[in-house]
Amino acid sequence: MSERTSWQRIAQRIRVPLGFVFAVAFLWLARPTWKLMALSLLLVVPGVWLRGYAAGYVKKNAELTQTGPYAYTRNPLYLGSMMIAFGFAWASGSWVIFVALAAGFLGIYLPTIRSEEEYLRSHFAGFEEYARQVPRLLPRLTAAKNDLPAGRFSRERYLHHREYNALMGAAALYAVLAARLLLLR
Repeated sequence: MSERTSWQRIAQRIRVPLGFVFAVAFLWLARPTWKLMALSLLLVVPGVWLRGYAAGYVKKNAELTQTGPYAYTRNPLYLGSMMIAFGFAWASGSWVIFVALAAGFLGIYLPTIRSEEEYLRSHFAGFEEYARQVPRLLPRLTAAKNDLPAGRFSRERYLHHREYNALMGAAALYAVLAARLLLLR
């Protein structure tokens, strides 16, 4: 088991506050259009759905979740977040936002994912086999085979993880972009 790097520790701590800073910069730099906002829904809606669906399966730090969306990708929550973020980058109409977002995901989320994998590797005996079968981020086309019970979505887990906040946040961001379009004609 390897020791987490100092950047992995820092990245895990700053990812959420940095998200708020990025949101302010996003709103300042964004040049949305109605068409771009509509097209962005092609990424944002499935991203919000994926986060909510994954939250209904995961038992953080209690078990190695391998069913539901976790049979396709080891990180459906991060994949959903990326879909939402890149959807809003599309809505912004700004390549600067897109490039900054890509750099941010590489610099913040990749070390965070690696750090979380070190934790899972050290706490769950089946992680290595799971990691061999299921890709880190981009999903498989078919579910990985395992001997576990099928698992099922739990509304209680979804609510416990407060994943409805992603939906409310996306709706609020669209409302702000729409207000900006209406007020700054």
